[in-house]
This record gives sequence, structure tokens and C-alpha cells, in this order.
Amino acid sequence: GLEEGAKNQFSTFSNFITTINQKKEGIGNRNSPTQLVIPNIKNGRDLPALCLDVRQKQRLSMETLPQELKAPFPPEPSLPIRTKTVKDFQDDMEKSKASGDWKAVHNFYSTTFDSFLEINAAFKKDTNSPFNTIEDSGIDAKFVNVVYDALLTTPQDVQKSVLKGIINGLLQEWTGPRTKDDLRAYCILLQNPQFSNTSTYVIYAHLLRQIAALTEADHHFLVHWSKKISQKRFKQVVERLLQFISLRLFPAKPEEFPPMVKCTWWIPSATKVLSLFNAANSLISPPIISYTDFYNSTLDHIDLMEEYHNWQCYGNSHRFSFCQYPFIISIAAKKVIIQRDSEQQMISIARQSLVDKVSRRQKPDMNMLFLNVKVRRTHLVSDSLDELARKKADLKKKLKVTFVGEAGLDMGGLTKEWFLLLIRQIFHPDYGMFTYHKDSQCHWFSSFKCDNYSEFRLVGALMGLAVYNSITLDIRFPPCCYKKLLSPPIVPCDHNTLVGICGVTLDDLFQIMPELAHGLSELLSYEGNVEEDFYSTFQVFQEEFGVIKSYNLKPNGDKIPVTNRNRKEYVQLYVDFLLNKSIYKQFAAFYYGFHSVCASYALLLLRPEEVEILVCGSPELDMSALQRSTQYEGYQKTDPTIRYFWDVVLGFSLDLQKKLLHFATGSDRVPVGGMADLNFKISKSETSTNWLPVAHTCFNQLCLPPYKNKKELKQKLIIGISNAEGFGLE
Repeated sequence: GLEEGAKNQFSTFSNFITTINQKKEGIGNRNSPTQLVIPNIKNGRDLPALCLDVRQKQRLSMETLPQELKAPFPPEPSLPIRTKTVKDFQDDMEKSKASGDWKAVHNFYSTTFDSFLEINAAFKKDTNSPFNTIEDSGIDAKFVNVVYDALLTTPQDVQKSVLKGIINGLLQEWTGPRTKDDLRAYCILLQNPQFSNTSTYVIYAHLLRQIAALTEADHHFLVHWSKKISQKRFKQVVERLLQFISLRLFPAKPEEFPPMVKCTWWIPSATKVLSLFNAANSLISPPIISYTDFYNSTLDHIDLMEEYHNWQCYGNSHRFSFCQYPFIISIAAKKVIIQRDSEQQMISIARQSLVDKVSRRQKPDMNMLFLNVKVRRTHLVSDSLDELARKKADLKKKLKVTFVGEAGLDMGGLTKEWFLLLIRQIFHPDYGMFTYHKDSQCHWFSSFKCDNYSEFRLVGALMGLAVYNSITLDIRFPPCCYKKLLSPPIVPCDHNTLVGICGVTLDDLFQIMPELAHGLSELLSYEGNVEEDFYSTFQVFQEEFGVIKSYNLKPNGDKIPVTNRNRKEYVQLYVDFLLNKSIYKQFAAFYYGFHSVCASYALLLLRPEEVEILVCGSPELDMSALQRSTQYEGYQKTDPTIRYFWDVVLGFSLDLQKKLLHFATGSDRVPVGGMADLNFKISKSETSTNWLPVAHTCFNQLCLPPYKNKKELKQKLIIGISNAEGFGLE
């Protein structure tokens, strides 16, 4: 860290910066604090853009910008001549460490960071080349890394000189659009490791503010340049930005920072800059870092519903909300938002039902407040389909399930059982709705044509009900399915609009039918004559109920040969046919079923991968984590029975561990928050040790008799968890 004197010095710089900014605002409001424009939520998932300088009349979309921008740019000013190389710098560092004389190093750092021009003079690969393309930033990344790695090992006066120089650069008067040299300087300064120290946050905030207020054309360049940064440096910048946001929200020492009312633009600016790195990360496949590395867990502790309501209610205002930038919100936080939004919808629907009943002078009863599903185990699918079809108006009420002929009361356990059994039957190969692909170990929609697609709508409604009622399902759909489910995330008002259609690639097909995808990949890389050797046309064949049917991929496709020139088009049309067109009616029914229950603006916050986690939970079982979070009633964790229990369970096969989880909780999947979110409890059962264990799945509770030895406990436990279907009352 920097010494106390440095902190005082930075405070002076902060006041100086504030004074300059106030003068600028008084003149023409050219550097006003960053504000955010929230788009109309109904328009979809577009992220908002920052309000820019009043001189900027027209906005450009980052997605629609051409590769080379044709707008005129100001000429690059001539750069000073700097000839120091990486080797020269490293030699200077070695000499300074040996002699204790840091003059040469001090001069290099103070000169290099004194202005944006000097930064370019030092780190631009060729000062005579403009480097005006998105493909090459012209930055000597190796030199930048070496200089920054050495910086924190230098004396304090050297580090202070760098910060003084950065302030000089930030305070320069800009008279027009930024040059590419300016953008290069911003890209280099963002990687400065000094900004991990809270004493530099005032300077860091002004740097972020200037970057956030750049035009979208400039952001376009920064995004493409950022994706060329090494994974290590990229992740460090992201972590630095996340830390900045966290410490501004919850400062360890509030006196270190200006009052929040005077720097409300800090967090919006940092979040906008972070969005540029998120955009850069999404441009590369595979991404530089995982999308989860952009999560800020600090946001789990703020008022998420206020953020959500601000986003919903002030869609066309300048009010900032983290929901505008959903990549920063963790899946756990998004789950909380969706759960509370679901609860509010449930309460609203139940209240309306009550009001309607009273207005008709009818006697209200408790059943009207729930979605009551009554089914026979022997007719599970047909009964469920009939119940959900008859009670469409009640789908957003709290779900309660009754199995005919059984005395179980649904406090959550019967609901879990109903989901599990229904999914098991619907996805059975004999049922014909879905095809199981062994190579990818996932299900995909059957392309067989039929007269009624209501059962696909039922499966979609089941998934929606699971999310709505916080139930995890054992469904193995490929990631592509969840991408289609969010296409679009809000059901369009125009029923003629196509739904469930998304851009698909060969990578998506690899996740479902890897063998076929491999064959198409071989076709693309084939070096011979495709037309003569493959003798294929733009036509595909499928077997339906024993009959081979042909489909043209384009008009007159059966007469168009596949050649070396058009094979890419053929592969793309083939993939689109398999994943979109051939199953359109099936998936559309599935889509509408899901959104009939889960119609919520909260879906706009989710990535396809996050929808999958909400629906399916995690298949990874960590029984040691479950052991650490288990609560006990009537037992202590050191009691012999409990020690026997965990010795046995930790030694179980994965299949038996899943059976135990299903026996005790009604599901063999782990919820979003991990094993700790199960609130698993082991209670002492004051019964004979001849009895089997009993579970209350509504409360994730296992009642365990005090078995006398490990062998007896293991025997009774395996019998209990292996024969656990049906409910009764003691």
C-alpha cells in the first residue's frame, strides 16, 4: 500500500479534479456525471447506453458497426521518440535494485505516464503506424506487462509519480473526438495494478468516468482491443472493477472515499466499463473467462427487489439499476428476484380470486388460493394434462398435489414426487415425445408430426411450474434448448411472430448429435471435389413411423448439388432444419407452456445457462458439504449413530447417494445455492431399531432410529431409500 503522505497527496488531487470538473460543467456541461438510459423493457434484452456529450446527436449500435468505421477521425498528433526496450528497462531495474539508485527508473515512469502521448510513445509497437483498426491495438503487451509487474516493487516516490502523470493526462482539455492514441492510453491505464489500492480510487473513478462517457464507436474499438488482452490480465481488470464496485457499496473505511451523494456516478461508470469487458468476453469462443467471473456476490446483500422495481418502473428514465447489466448479478441473486416476483404474482392472483368470490356473494374456501392438482398414479400423464388444461387460470397460484387414494398432505413433498414421476414417464423412449441421444446423454424433441402438441405444452408448463415453485427437475436438455426458450424472453403480443427460433451453429449440433456434427465438420474441411465425391443435394431425409420422408433445405433443393462453394450454406441450413424448422410446432408448444407460467420480466436477466441451472439445479453431489450444513434434532453430530450414518453415506456409490437425496428431499438434484440451501435435518426417531428410516420430504428431514451398529444402519438405510415411492400418514 501507499504511505499516509501519498493519501493526503491524492486527496489534494481529488479536490483539484473536482474543481476542474465543476468549471467544465459550468461552461457547457461537457463532462457531466455519467447517467444511464434504461431502454423500454418490452423491446427485449438490449443493454442501456450511457448518456453522452450534448454534442453527440446520433447513437451508434456496437453490434451494427462495420469492421472499419468510415467516419473521419482527427489526425493523430506526432509522438515523441522513445527507444527504450523491454531489455533496457529490465537492465535499469536490476541496476537500481543492486545500487539503490532509482533515478533512471523514476525518470522512465514519470515521463511515460505524464501524458497520453507519452504512454503511446513508450508502448506503441510502431510509432509511425496509425493502428486504426479493431484487429490490432498496436500496443506492445509484453512491455506493458513488464512495466506494470515491476511498478509495485519500486519505491513510493516512483509510484506517486505514475499517479501524478495519470492525473495530468485525465485533466487535459479535450476539444473533439478521442484519437486512437487516446483509446490506446485508456486501454493501457485500465491495466494499472495500482488501482487495486483504495487510496487510488478517486483517480480510478475519474478514469472510468471518462471511458464510460466515450462514444459507442470508441467503445467498439475498446471492446475488440480488450479481447486481445491475455487471460491473466483480463481477469485482473475484471476483478479490479468488481472490487471497486463492492468497496464503494460497502466501504471498510468510509472516510477513505468522498460522500456517496457526491460520487453517485462512480458505480454506474465502473459498471459500464465492466460491460465493455463482458462484451469482449462474449465475442470469443470459448470465452476468455467464465461468465460467472463477472458475478459480484456483494450485490446479493443489497435490496434486490428495489433494484428490480426501479428497472421495471423507470424504464425510460435516467435511473441506474444493476438489472440493466444482468451479467454482474449472480445466479443466486437472480433466483431470489425470480422467487419473490413469483410470490408476488401468486399473492396477487390469489387475492383477485378471493375478491371475485366475495363480489359474487359466494363463500370463499382455502382451495381457491391454490392450483390443486389431483392425479392417479396409474394415469399420471393424462390426469396431469387434463388438470392443467382445465385450470389454466390458476397456473400462477401455489401448486398443491394430491395422489388419489393416498393420505399424504402436500407441504411440498408430494409436489416434488409428482414432478419426478411425471418427467420420468414423459421422457421415456417408449412415449415418443423425445429422443434420447446416448453419445451426448441428452434428450431432444422428436420431429414426428402429430395432430396435437398439447403434451409438449404440458412439458413446458411443468418446467415453468418448477421454476415458479422453486423445484429442481432431472431433465437433460442441451444448452441450445434454453437458448431457444429465451427467443424471445418475453412472449410477443403478435401471435404470428415466430418463437423458439434462434441462431444455431455446428457447435450447438455437437452438443446433441456429435456423430452427425462431426460428419458435417468433415464435409466442411474436405479437400477433394465435394460435388463428385459426396453426390449430395440441398435435401435431407428423415424416417417417420417407418416411412422415409424428404425435405428441401431451400426451394428446389433436390435439384441443387452441394459443392465446395456452397457447402457452408448447406451445413448451416441443415443445422437450422434439425434444431429449428423440423421441430418448430413441438418447440413452440413447449415455449408457450413454459411462458404461460413463467411470464416475467425477470427472465430478461437470465442467460440460457442460468435458466438451465434454475430448472435442473446442479447434478454434482457433494455429500461432505451436506454433512457440514446438516442440522440435528435429538442427536449430536458426535453421537455414534450420526458417525455411522456419515461413514455409510460417504462410502455410497453415486446412485445410492442420489437415492438418499431423493428419499429425504423429494429430488436428487442440488439447488442453486448448493447443499447448504437444502436445510437438511436429521431427527432422532424414538422407535424400535427394527423400523426403517422415515423422511418428511416437505421439510427435507430424515428421521433415523438409534441403530446400534454401522452394519444395521447401512442395511436399513439401503432398504428404505431403494423402496421409497408413495406417501402415508403415521
